[in-house]
Amino acid sequence: MSLARAALLKPRQSVVSALVLRRPASSAAHEDHHEHHDHYEDTTVYPQESFSNKTWRNWALGGLAVALFYKFAPTPGDDAYLTRWISLYSTDKSLWADRLQKHLLLSAEGQVQSLIVADAKRPPVHRYRYPQSMEQHSAFSIPVGMSVDLSDVVVK
Repeated sequence: MSLARAALLKPRQSVVSALVLRRPASSAAHEDHHEHHDHYEDTTVYPQESFSNKTWRNWALGGLAVALFYKFAPTPGDDAYLTRWISLYSTDKSLWADRLQKHLLLSAEGQVQSLIVADAKRPPVHRYRYPQSMEQHSAFSIPVGMSVDLSDVVVK
């Protein structure tokens, strides 16, 4: 059967029925099925926002305390009670200088050791181009004292 004859035998749909059977792909076509008619109201009760709650009061009192401390704090030259108490429990400067000097010396020594390891090189190895030539020699006609013992030689 030819293609032209098969096309003539195929039943045709009318234009109206083709439009009715076709379904649009957009979501607007289905909107009427998915509408929610329920309207939810927010029933959450929020506290009233104002500058009179505890957080703002605490920030204001903290700022006032910092301002008062700054105004009435002793000068660095004064011998105040707080300064004496801190100096009572602090470590002497000479002790810290000794510790830092010792740490510096140990760090320098560790660095030298690190450089020694980093700069280390393997000893040079002399490789022969034809190592089999060490074993190629005549066992005959060698005068006394002219032969070398090569039994301990390892060719690399």
